[in-house]
Amino acid sequence: MPSLAPDWAELVKAFLRNNGLSLAMFGFFLLFLAGQTLAGFREHNEDQKTHGRPTLSLRAYLISGHFLESVFENWESEFLQMSAYVIFTVFLFQKGSSESKDPNKPDTVDEDPRLRRHDRDAPWAVRKGGFPLVLYEHSLSLALFALFLVSFVGHLIGGGKHYNEERAEHGQPALTLVQYLGTSRFWFESFQNWQSEFLAVFAILFLSIWLRERGSPESKPVAAPHTAAKG
Repeated sequence: MPSLAPDWAELVKAFLRNNGLSLAMFGFFLLFLAGQTLAGFREHNEDQKTHGRPTLSLRAYLISGHFLESVFENWESEFLQMSAYVIFTVFLFQKGSSESKDPNKPDTVDEDPRLRRHDRDAPWAVRKGGFPLVLYEHSLSLALFALFLVSFVGHLIGGGKHYNEERAEHGQPALTLVQYLGTSRFWFESFQNWQSEFLAVFAILFLSIWLRERGSPESKPVAAPHTAAKG
């Protein structure tokens, strides 16, 4: 009689196969965040020693302005770039790029979800219709923009804390968050990250017109004409 118990090895194998890309990306995120934390912790304490100031424990460093600023200012630029890209690709095109819709052909992503309202496999919001559907059909850009705002505030708080720590060392009064928001330093940190993110998007958008990566869904088929869109 065959066993009714689940084959855990097969379940794990299927899970890893179906979620390998997300697991790899999140795994690299954790690895590099740990590297940033340890390197930043060491760099900060070396600087403290150089100036005759007390060093921090790792736990104290994790809530310091130095660490919070460095983390959130990078997350901020990533989520700004991603949310802007998702929105702009709705109505802007780059002919021949694997990252753009074909400006000369209709695309399935433009289909009105209301036509699938009675599809049993459609998401709940599609079957429900009304405001839930209006919200759901823009949920990806809204979620990414919300993550940008959270990161922006985190950068502001962490950066303000670090900036005031430096001002205190020079006998200067602390600034409020609103005052820090108006400093050149805050916007220098933001713009230097924002410009690099949009340059990276431009690079893949433009280079994917002529260059290929066989097997990658981010590339057109290797034999596809340069003027063709991905598909």
